[in-house]
Amino acid sequence: MIPDNLKKALSDFKQGKIDEDQIVSLLRQLPYQDLDFAKVDHHRALRHGFPEVIFGQGKTAEQVVGIARASLQCNPNLLITRTCAEVAQALSDEYAATFHPRSCVVTVVGKPDQAGRGKIGVLTAGTADIPVGEEAALTAEIMGNPVLTCYDVGVAGIHRILSQREMLQSCTVAVVVAGMEGALPSVVGGLVDIPVIAVPTSVGYGASFGGLGALLGMLNSCASNVTVVNIDNGFGAGYAASLINRKRPLPDGAVS
Repeated sequence: MIPDNLKKALSDFKQGKIDEDQIVSLLRQLPYQDLDFAKVDHHRALRHGFPEVIFGQGKTAEQVVGIARASLQCNPNLLITRTCAEVAQALSDEYAATFHPRSCVVTVVGKPDQAGRGKIGVLTAGTADIPVGEEAALTAEIMGNPVLTCYDVGVAGIHRILSQREMLQSCTVAVVVAGMEGALPSVVGGLVDIPVIAVPTSVGYGASFGGLGALLGMLNSCASNVTVVNIDNGFGAGYAASLINRKRPLPDGAVS
């Protein structure tokens, strides 16, 4: 449940528009809803500011759809990662579900958010890194952030990233996705004074060890504004970038 819905329910109760039983019914499933195969965390939006995200990999389409429907009963927006078109199709009769084939992400945006105070930049070193980059971009967008994307600007052609300095400097935080040796985040980190979230991908030849080479390279970055998430974790990078970029409410009595 999003905070605005809870506030409205409490206001309606105070005004006598709904009774105690209706409030109890509303709050009964607020901590979580037990679906037997999953416990849907309806409290997540109140704690984190965004509903629980569904990780589709390893779940059947029926399980993912069941979790999604339960979540959408309490929240207008939903993000499903590592999923398939079948899930979006099953939801489309009831909700405006969109499947994004490059990143295997499904989104439902019932109430567009504007939580970001600035722009988030998402860059990839190569074209093969775009699926992970798009997962980061979609995550940041559904969480209410303006997102700028710039793909295939790896260090093998250093002039490509240097030509993007103006775009980078317009951002509040950057997500930089790279496979192979994972060098791009260090270069970007040296160009800007903003947080850089590095995402290693499993793209590369054998000695990249499925992204381990890129991960270790990024962890050893000499740029002090670079931090690193797990291999292929575009979602985690987009989520963290959104929290960094989130508007903060003014303290009581403060004047903007």
